[in-house]
Amino acid sequence: MSTENKKINWAILVTGWGRNAKDILDAYEQGVLKKSTIKLVIYESKPCGAAEKAAELGIETLLLKKTDFPDLITYQKELIKELKNKGIDYIFMLNYKYVIKQEMLRAFPNKILNIHPSLFPSFLGTKTAIQDAIAYGVKVTGVTTHIIDDKLDEGIILAQKAIKVNDDDDFDSLYPKFVKNGKKIIVKTIKIIEKRHFISL
Repeated sequence: MSTENKKINWAILVTGWGRNAKDILDAYEQGVLKKSTIKLVIYESKPCGAAEKAAELGIETLLLKKTDFPDLITYQKELIKELKNKGIDYIFMLNYKYVIKQEMLRAFPNKILNIHPSLFPSFLGTKTAIQDAIAYGVKVTGVTTHIIDDKLDEGIILAQKAIKVNDDDDFDSLYPKFVKNGKKIIVKTIKIIEKRHFISL
């Protein structure tokens, strides 16, 4: 079967303002992603820059709050239903704070991606990886994208980008480097998935 005109359908999950997600939507608007369609942005709180940008581009958005459900598993069952209804192939968690449970992993096997602000295997299982790297005194930290599995901040590494830590760096000076490199590595990661996906068809 020809894959010439086929594209991957992506959903983005975000629980905050969505800086990384907005960056990739900007890149998408610029036509950087040739074999992908960003079909859905699911978010949890307002204001959400990613949801606002998606709406500008005519991409469907869905406000789904975990607090509206009795527990994480019930919430993720609703996520699965929405994602399946929209024909989503891959999911990218961009600053998404919840642990993905087994039912969702089974529903989308090796199809759920995450970005983490460290070079695996350093500073895993924490929401303060940048601050932890500074406190530890490392000279190099970075960003990793990976396919998630049932272990927190593990799975198949897709791409990594090293970021130098200067002696006088603090969070405020280091964070912009993560923002700049985050956009690049997300685009690179989606292109890696595009290549793998269509080779396997």
